[in-house]
Amino acid sequence: MSESLAIQAARQSRPVLAFRLVQWATLAALAWKIGAFIQMSKCYFSTPLRQEFFPAALESPTLLVGVYVGAIATLGIAAMTEVRRRRLIATWCTLVLVSILCVHQGSYNDMTFATAWWTSVWSVWLASRMGVDGSDAIMARAAFLSRCIISMILLGGAVGKWTSEYWSGQVMYEIYFVDRDFWFFNFLRKSLDAESLRTAATWYSRKVIVVESVCGLGLWLLPARWAAAVAIVTLTLIAVFSNFNLFSVLLSLIGLAAAGFFVTANK
Repeated sequence: MSESLAIQAARQSRPVLAFRLVQWATLAALAWKIGAFIQMSKCYFSTPLRQEFFPAALESPTLLVGVYVGAIATLGIAAMTEVRRRRLIATWCTLVLVSILCVHQGSYNDMTFATAWWTSVWSVWLASRMGVDGSDAIMARAAFLSRCIISMILLGGAVGKWTSEYWSGQVMYEIYFVDRDFWFFNFLRKSLDAESLRTAATWYSRKVIVVESVCGLGLWLLPARWAAAVAIVTLTLIAVFSNFNLFSVLLSLIGLAAAGFFVTANK
């Protein structure tokens, strides 16, 4: 009897653990950007930008900094609180704050906040369903929703590369292979002659296109745990072999992908 109760308690705790993991992962993604965000904010304070497209509030560097700090704070509250109502309020606050970051003049073009927005939408949904739906059902739905979101984002990245310039490797060559100071490209420049380096850029670019396309089109169809593993490996390798700064974009998605591991093994 006690063993059955322990198993039941463990099952009931899985949605909460998955929720907290995603909050911490999203917080880590925003925190990963702190250095760059500070430099960016200094530029906006010293050289204010004025464009008719943005309302005055969405041009304010003070609002930009306040919303960024607020989002980190509400993510921490959502991750740590034990109270369902407080968790839901904090998660809604995070979604509102990240939404502002997605439309503010100083941050609208940053994928860090776009991916954080999608994980915030997922978090609001999960926070609203915890304690309402059964644990197994809610985790199956949460994992399916998470891999659909990741598939959509990867497919969007792939579609943008379905051009002859990317397929030939020319874009990747000019962006990364010529002079990008990163361990992988530094290694290739030291190891290859000019012609081989250009060939490597072609196959590197094609690998990126194929992987993003296959994952974008098919990741959501995989069983939850397989999808979680494939997504985490793929997203991690994107940053490891192109730019560590991309972890600010990818950490929230990596946490989202990990939700698949909280689904029961037969799902």
